[in-house]
Amino acid sequence: MDNGLTPSSLRNTAEAAEHLKIIVTRNKTASSDTADEGTPFGELKFVVKDNICYCACMRTTPFRRAFAVVFLLALSLSIVPVNLRVYAEWREPVRGKHAMVATQHELASKVGVEIMKAGGNAVDAAVAVGLALAVVYPEAGNIGGGGFMLIRDRKGVAHAIDYREMAPKAANRDVFVDKAGNLIKGEGSSTVGYRASGVPGTIAGFEMAFKKYGSGKLKWADLVRPARTLAQDGYVLSFRLTELFKSYKDTLSKYDDSKHIFLNDGKFFEEDDVLKQPDLARTLTRIEQKGSSDFYSGETAKLIADDMKAHGGLITLDDLKNYKAKERTPLHGTYRGNEIITMPPPSSGGIVMLEILNMLEGYDLTKMKYNSAAKYHVIAETMRRAFADRAEFMGDPDFATVPVTKLMDKSYATERRGSIDLTKASNSREIGHGDIPGAESMDTTHFTVIDADGAVVTNTYTINDLYGSRVTAKGTGILMNDQMDDFAARPGKPNMFGLIQGEKNSVQPGKRPLSSMTPTIVLRKDGSFWFALGARGGPRIISAVTQSVINVIDFGMDIQAAIDAPRVHHQWLPDELLYEPFGFSPDTLNILTSYGHKFTDRPGNVASATGVMVDAKGVRLGAIDSRSDGEALGY
Repeated sequence: MDNGLTPSSLRNTAEAAEHLKIIVTRNKTASSDTADEGTPFGELKFVVKDNICYCACMRTTPFRRAFAVVFLLALSLSIVPVNLRVYAEWREPVRGKHAMVATQHELASKVGVEIMKAGGNAVDAAVAVGLALAVVYPEAGNIGGGGFMLIRDRKGVAHAIDYREMAPKAANRDVFVDKAGNLIKGEGSSTVGYRASGVPGTIAGFEMAFKKYGSGKLKWADLVRPARTLAQDGYVLSFRLTELFKSYKDTLSKYDDSKHIFLNDGKFFEEDDVLKQPDLARTLTRIEQKGSSDFYSGETAKLIADDMKAHGGLITLDDLKNYKAKERTPLHGTYRGNEIITMPPPSSGGIVMLEILNMLEGYDLTKMKYNSAAKYHVIAETMRRAFADRAEFMGDPDFATVPVTKLMDKSYATERRGSIDLTKASNSREIGHGDIPGAESMDTTHFTVIDADGAVVTNTYTINDLYGSRVTAKGTGILMNDQMDDFAARPGKPNMFGLIQGEKNSVQPGKRPLSSMTPTIVLRKDGSFWFALGARGGPRIISAVTQSVINVIDFGMDIQAAIDAPRVHHQWLPDELLYEPFGFSPDTLNILTSYGHKFTDRPGNVASATGVMVDAKGVRLGAIDSRSDGEALGY
């Protein structure tokens, strides 16, 4: 039986633990709702809901969890009644009666909680969280990049803020190719160095959100102060972050301020060292006092522009002065009767996700079974088609006509779905894009906030690659983005993530590059808020968010289980299917191979997500992906 778990797949306990999402099907329903069983390997908590038995391994150790796997297997094969589906959940979502913050750093989550306790709403908290992450999560948190903020206010009205970076005035279609038409590599390229940066939008976007949708109970300075304090006083470095600094030493060391701040002038930080960032603290002090005007026309702007000029960068003082965040109309779609609210272009994530979901509505995924080859096959095939459309039709709507309505149309999804063979993988080169008449980074970071009034913010922002362009603008402490690589430096050729992009995403002055960021809000069928999420991970973001939505709506998972569950990713070209380590049994992979799917050379994580959910009793639930670090905090 292809249910994603077979005896042959359980080669070691680590693999078994990863596969214990669905164990087996047995007879008869359980009579009790919950039970806690003390065992030699820790406390097992059983919860029966809707004929599904969830088992969580509580207060345990990796050694004890190994025995838990054996116990649960024996349980599933012997005493569990027929028709009772068993899931092993190693983690439960964080619970809060009033509010919840889910970010990729505990200190940033604490900042968000404290802002709401002080009277701020979800937007106030999100702005403070985003600024704090720029300090404590420097590989992706930023004020030198840009992103997208999706808001659903306490009245249920959705708002979308586009603060994506813009191409400088000096940029042009061929700015990153040499005379022979080849992509420039290293300094001067679209990925590393001073020419790789677009004009940052984070501060402008955060200020717009604060002024238009903040609570009005707190001042701008109240939101900036926690980040400034963290930069000034410092914070304790984790082992993960110190090792990450070292792994990027070859490129960070080429830029003086980056070498000084993140590599400790070549002496390297060790776990439990304290990182202080006095230049960044001074920048945040100016922003605290003067708002975005300092960043775009004041002292900070001049420091950035002067450093760019001294090193052949593209960004000028005029570019900074002319930057504007934009409010756009959110996209509204549906999946099996649930309303989906997400970002419009220049984020491609929302449209691609909705197109995939529209195609998947033609299949009964629950009958295919959760971890089956059949389910992953149709997911891969719908991804293949939606990413092909992404390459052809999407770009900055201020510069190109993007057929949003057509791409989101259910009938168009039916047309695209019509070429899917349920037992045979398509050839990406033969599939191509759909017929429509007429005209990214591995390392973003995402956070999600819900307040006591039910207002929600789901925000994804980035400096593109880890540590962006590797350039810290002299005297500012600001790591600059390498977002110019999200343009099609050579239309029709792959970028750093292997994505093929079309002419509509070519480089032009003032243009915003296409993005895969997919901040998303999902409503219950009665129109009330259900859950919100987003992810980090370049084009894999779309796959992670889409499959998390499916896991909740089709398979009844809570937000933590939905985010932790195994995923696949297919982006049309290269024509290969990415699967996750320990996420799939050999049997499932063999079936997919027999269908004709080609796999990547090695498995890899499909992005990492964060999200919040409100359960039927109104309790706030928060979740951080097991693939990444971070913490959800509520009160």
